[in-house]
Amino acid sequence: MNNLQHRHLIQMTLTVDFVGMVSIGQTPAGMRRIAPVTGGHFTGERLNGKVLPGGNDWVVNRSDGVMVIDVRLTLQTDDGALIYLTYQGRFLANAHAMARFAKGEALDASEYSLAISAKFECGNARYSWLNNVVAVGTGERTATGPIYSIFEIG
Repeated sequence: MNNLQHRHLIQMTLTVDFVGMVSIGQTPAGMRRIAPVTGGHFTGERLNGKVLPGGNDWVVNRSDGVMVIDVRLTLQTDDGALIYLTYQGRFLANAHAMARFAKGEALDASEYSLAISAKFECGNARYSWLNNVVAVGTGERTATGPIYSIFEIG
């Protein structure tokens, strides 16, 4: 059996407007909210730049306590290329920690797991290699937004 080959792609820090979050309410999927992403930045060996305002995180808190995330962002590299990034994932913690989190309390990174799968799209030839990247990541939640480590697989 082969080991999973991976390479660090980017570290990405997002700024999220939690005060501006819109609550859609309880839906058949769960409690639906939309959190505006107002900015951020990313760094990596082959990719550096900023997260442009205008992205969102479509969050669903399911009845089983899992928070499902669906994020769409526009990235701009330091040399001006635009990249569409979308990722889906989940924030998982035990019931006690999730209840504290729902009240706005900060959790220690050891109390939860934040994992994502990501897809990039780019029309700029310098970054066309991103269109074929399979990426996964882990995250940490901070007071201003998440910080992700995203890895290219294979």
